[in-house]
Amino acid sequence: MKRLTVVLGLVLSGLVVLAALVSIVWTPFDPGRAGPDRYAGPGWPHLLGTDNLGMDTLSRLLVGAQTTLVVGILAVALAALIGVPLGMAAGAGPRALGQTIGRGSDILFALPALLLAILLAAAVPGGASVWTASIAIGVATIPVFQRMARSATLTVMSQDYILAAAVSGTPRWRIAWRHVLPNIAPLLGVQVAASFSTAILAEAGLSYLGLSSSGTTPTWGRMLRDANVYVAPSQAIIPGAAIALAVLGFSLLGDGVRDYLDPRLREVR
Repeated sequence: MKRLTVVLGLVLSGLVVLAALVSIVWTPFDPGRAGPDRYAGPGWPHLLGTDNLGMDTLSRLLVGAQTTLVVGILAVALAALIGVPLGMAAGAGPRALGQTIGRGSDILFALPALLLAILLAAAVPGGASVWTASIAIGVATIPVFQRMARSATLTVMSQDYILAAAVSGTPRWRIAWRHVLPNIAPLLGVQVAASFSTAILAEAGLSYLGLSSSGTTPTWGRMLRDANVYVAPSQAIIPGAAIALAVLGFSLLGDGVRDYLDPRLREVR
């Protein structure tokens, strides 16, 4: 059963990556070009139909996968690069430092990605963009990585060989780099996969509100909003299903990797 979870997660997430890669070199039609066939049903030549402006839905769906992956990668990378060092410092450093970092993490937890995206869109001259959405989602995800890294660091720091290294005079930063980070790396990989699915859902929500990218960039959330505004239920099903399957795929992938890496969760053979 757990192996099936990993396979299904790989297949679904792989389809998203494949769609994004294919759209870089080929799309059936120009995703930004309007046509005379409005609200055309699935068929030939528009395999998934067209939207309210006659744009090909399949082409926009493929290009939307690019935005989804770019925002997810940037947001998770930002959260991990900031949250993990802070968590390790909180777990391996002095108690006062850990408490200070913890209070800062609590403050970030109180700022949702939607609020940060609105603030960035208002502050940045270019307005809403992929960068502002990525920063908003990434900053909102920092506390997740910080708390996970801190908890894992405290567990590793309680081991006897870590205590022996500390007694021998090894600096804390060297202990964290040489011993703590390699031991918590598997947990970080699991958290990356889990946070990626959350970032996809957050990006879809922001693009639905017009806070993720410019109006000319196809995104799954914007496609869903346009279908809702112009009352086109058939056109809402396709991007909605794409969002759901992408989130499900990366969530299953994260669960499968966690089950594989954690010996306590492995099946007894």
